[in-house]
Amino acid sequence: MKKKFQVAVLVGSLRQDSLNRKMARAMGRLAPSSLVLDIVEIGDLTLYNEDAEANAPAAWQRFRSEVGGSDAVLFVTPEYNRSVPGALKNALDVGSRPYGESVWSGKPAAVMTVSPGAIGGFGANHHLRQSLVFLDMPVLQQPEAYIGGAGKLFDEAGEIGVEGTRDFVQTFIDAFSAWIERCKA
Repeated sequence: MKKKFQVAVLVGSLRQDSLNRKMARAMGRLAPSSLVLDIVEIGDLTLYNEDAEANAPAAWQRFRSEVGGSDAVLFVTPEYNRSVPGALKNALDVGSRPYGESVWSGKPAAVMTVSPGAIGGFGANHHLRQSLVFLDMPVLQQPEAYIGGAGKLFDEAGEIGVEGTRDFVQTFIDAFSAWIERCKA
């Protein structure tokens, strides 16, 4: 019997009906039975300030506990100004502190950027990967996932309505599952 892996999903967009949240939910439905994908909310995390560590906000504690209890992390994010949204960068900071207690270290990760634009968030994807290297997260290298034209991908029910994209997302989530198994072996 295959082990089930808990995957923390971080969505870089805070909008409840964002294209990235739709993609994260769609991937949850496409994921193999060995993966349990749970979106970990980042919108309530106050900006990281080391002075607050003595009495860490409840949202920080919740976030650290949820990510810390996961086996892997999937990042699904838009691109803001050729980088990651500020809320996602703040979540990386909150999870990496206090020094020596990072919730990220050693967790297998994958990055998918989703954008209505043509280049599919290429800049954000690679900018995020730079941070993940420092955070000691082995990141899935192939297939790379830059989803452009996302404004036209989803049907009324939130399913991926474009067959070629749905097939690619299936390939991506299956590859991530295999990556987690390899990293956790």
